[in-house]
Amino acid sequence: MIRPLVLASASPQRRAILADAGIAFEVRPADIEEDETGEPAEVAERNARRKAAAIPAPLVLGADTVVALGGRIYGKPRDAAQAREYVGLLNGRTHEVVGGVAVARDGEIVATAVEVTRVTFRVSDAAALDRYIATGEWEGRAGGYAIQGRGAALVTRVEGDYLNVVGLPVAALAGLLAERFPGAYGLG
Repeated sequence: MIRPLVLASASPQRRAILADAGIAFEVRPADIEEDETGEPAEVAERNARRKAAAIPAPLVLGADTVVALGGRIYGKPRDAAQAREYVGLLNGRTHEVVGGVAVARDGEIVATAVEVTRVTFRVSDAAALDRYIATGEWEGRAGGYAIQGRGAALVTRVEGDYLNVVGLPVAALAGLLAERFPGAYGLG
């Protein structure tokens, strides 16, 4: 029997997604500084790889989510002013949410995947954006919003994997696990 997957993240969203998918896991967050320079897909995969490789365990999942508009990455805002700037830039536009996943075995990367989801924000007035920022939901969220919470009201369309926007492209992960570990995790 395969031991539980180690999730190298403290994200409550990633924990919920794995639990809902029925994947056995334990949490051991990786203590790495996320990089935000470069092409969005490369950044998401690189950060996921670094997280997975940082935890010594038989099977580790590293994941990273970046929000990009016009090739520029909008990470986790440092404060409410930056969060307001981010949602203002996304307002009425379509951006990409890029999710990277990496699976490591004893520090060696054995599989990676990148998922891209297109998200379109509806046009909101300044007061609506200010009210959203006042909720504090933006804290710790790439792009300054949480689609699974009040931020859903900002969104008019999602093209691709919704769970990727929440924080983990579980379909891509399930494919990796089923391919590399057939029959394990109830996915083979």
